[in-house]
Amino acid sequence: MPRTQEHTLTLPPTAAAPDAIVLTDAERAELVTVATAVLRATPALIDDPAWLDTVRDASAALPRTVLAALRRFRHDAGPDGVLLLRNMPVVADEPLPETPTVPGSVERVPAVASTLVTAAMIQLGEVIAYRSEKTGALVQNVVPVPGSERSQSNAGSVLLELHVENAFHDNKPDYVGLLCVREDPTGDAKLCTSSVRRALPLLSEHTVSVLAAPRFLTEPPPSFGDLNSVTPAHPVLVGDPRDPNILVDFAATHPLDDEAKAALGELREALMRTMSALALRVGDLAVVDNRLAVHGRTSFTPRYDGQDRWLHRVYAHLDHRRSRVDRKGGGAVLN
Repeated sequence: MPRTQEHTLTLPPTAAAPDAIVLTDAERAELVTVATAVLRATPALIDDPAWLDTVRDASAALPRTVLAALRRFRHDAGPDGVLLLRNMPVVADEPLPETPTVPGSVERVPAVASTLVTAAMIQLGEVIAYRSEKTGALVQNVVPVPGSERSQSNAGSVLLELHVENAFHDNKPDYVGLLCVREDPTGDAKLCTSSVRRALPLLSEHTVSVLAAPRFLTEPPPSFGDLNSVTPAHPVLVGDPRDPNILVDFAATHPLDDEAKAALGELREALMRTMSALALRVGDLAVVDNRLAVHGRTSFTPRYDGQDRWLHRVYAHLDHRRSRVDRKGGGAVLN
């Protein structure tokens, strides 16, 4: 199933950023204190289980504003399915390194930004990764990579279609956290999000019934390397028809018949009409409820000069037992 089709995404005139919680300077200082304590407590690498244990314990000391926001979001992600925390620190006193440009870029050595995004995400559930994606690293870099410009993946810079993260996987993440370490100097790259809760009222009952039937297949993203399997036939709308989850990747989900194709097109149009767009700034942490919302990114032009857009990405899921069969030795990495 080829993934080379052209994609178009035009921001609606009403495209707006999600509501944000802006941290105070005092709360920033609290976060730096939490991160510094973690960095002093252990020399372990990020993917060492001992480091994750340290971060889990330290996360209880996050500012009350942050803890309350995360807990509310976990209870109900609201109509947009996105939580935006602004003004988080990404460094303490050390200078920020240049934006990585190598394929499969990840964070191995703990720093302020990687510690804090992990601490925030672990308050939503358990931090996880996938062995076939970026070697199972828990903190992954979303950066443009030379030669991958047209890839429908985190390494590309063409338009990234709206999608549920790892929609093909039986144990996809429940939450995706994206912390901006360096913003796009061109201002063109915007995180686009859209929620099934916003789109559902725009769909006819017939379209909803088609989308709720197992008439679609989804293939893995390029970031999973040579993994070439696809999901069994599945519905795109799952669960309560009045408040369903969504399971789709518009670059990788394929309808099995013409009626399903038409319904998928109507869904994409409804999601586009209700879409929000945000140019992430340094210190912005956007958390997407991966059950209710799809996300993507507008196109931009990288410079590959060390100053390109740089995000840390961390996954979390709610039920660690659910994925135990896929986690060798009970660790954080899924097969």
